[in-house]
Amino acid sequence: MTTNNASNFAADVGKYIQKKTLQLTQLQIVLSQFGEKTKLPNGMGTTYNAFRYERVPLPYTTLAEGIPPAGQTMTITQVTGSVAQWGDLIRVTDVAELTIFHPVFKKAIELVGLAVTETIERNTFNAVMGGTQVNYVGAVGSRAALSGGSVLTPHELNRAIGALNTLGARHYASTSETDEKMKVASGAKGISMANQPHYVAVIHPLVETDLRENSTVVTAWSYSDVQKLYNSEIGQWSQVRFTRSNMVPYYTGYALVTGTPSTSGGTLASGTYYIRVTGQLNSNGYESYVAQVSTGLSVTGPTGSISVTVPNVPGYTFNVYIGTTTTPVNLGASASGPTTGPLAGQATQLAPGSTAVITALGVAQVPPAAPATGVTVYPTFIFGKEAFVQLELDGLKTYYLDKADKSDPNNQTRVVSWKVFYGTMIMNNNFFMRIESSSAFTATFG
Repeated sequence: MTTNNASNFAADVGKYIQKKTLQLTQLQIVLSQFGEKTKLPNGMGTTYNAFRYERVPLPYTTLAEGIPPAGQTMTITQVTGSVAQWGDLIRVTDVAELTIFHPVFKKAIELVGLAVTETIERNTFNAVMGGTQVNYVGAVGSRAALSGGSVLTPHELNRAIGALNTLGARHYASTSETDEKMKVASGAKGISMANQPHYVAVIHPLVETDLRENSTVVTAWSYSDVQKLYNSEIGQWSQVRFTRSNMVPYYTGYALVTGTPSTSGGTLASGTYYIRVTGQLNSNGYESYVAQVSTGLSVTGPTGSISVTVPNVPGYTFNVYIGTTTTPVNLGASASGPTTGPLAGQATQLAPGSTAVITALGVAQVPPAAPATGVTVYPTFIFGKEAFVQLELDGLKTYYLDKADKSDPNNQTRVVSWKVFYGTMIMNNNFFMRIESSSAFTATFG
């Protein structure tokens, strides 16, 4: 008996496409709200200068009768920062717009809007990672000394808060007076929690989960949950209002990647060289994959080179750093890198599993420090007021180009583009710090 199965008619089956596109993952844009906003005037270059008059030493002893004191010399501290232009675009052809079911040009506009805010947030995190005040959980001396059990606790938070208070870091919701005195109006019952001077913290969701294992912190957060002041705020504990961001960078330590020296193919002089390979996440550009520094590679020059095969890990592009010490501070020069842009000719943006020939020491750039192999480290930031500033020379501009012109006379492409001229500048390293920890939940995360 002949039976006509559904598979016999596959060519006649229509393809159903849902009109509504699926949602993207949600990112918490948190850090930028804590930076002071400053506008640079046009025509004054790209460098911002700020000055702080330091306190004078207090007198050591009493005055002698009839004799004036020697007096004190005022000192001034200069802080400088710079702005740079960032931007990108999405190009869509007219054929794509005519033949694709969903409105691709409209979707391009939506994606550009997300990219702008996420780029600024990522760059701001990269900038504040340059802060000089760092506490490592357990009072160890470096990121590499942290273990998988080095989770954040109230003790570590107390240590950081105590340090900031000792240094005199300014509080949010405080007065502008240098010598602050809290005043309560006559008859008032007190000052609400929302108006109390406080610091702010930005933590990774997995580190937040570590703190939620502590009953004292959970109780404090639950009482402060109704008086939120900031985006993605999760609660207050011991002078600090905590916010959550899944854009906090993290760093995972991996085994070293070595290279093969050659006597030809480059301009490396005779000597011993060390390399470090890092991987940048395609989704956000953070160098989250950090390999240990290689053992010494002996090169015979002056025409030496080193061949390096980067890990074959999807979702990353890779960078190769090189130096003559165990702390390389230069990208390697390589023809395998970009051919245009500021990093043209450098061993960066390398595809997974590809091989690059390092021909020389390239541009100066410091890679992130590596955690121990197999350990993932998360920074937690605690900020006082005026810790950093968001500098703007030229505000965000977006362009929607969908008309024919001389470069596209047949109107075959549509372009959505954006640019912004800005930068992040640390104003006072004493006004913030970061605590580096691992998380008990790293191993169970995706």
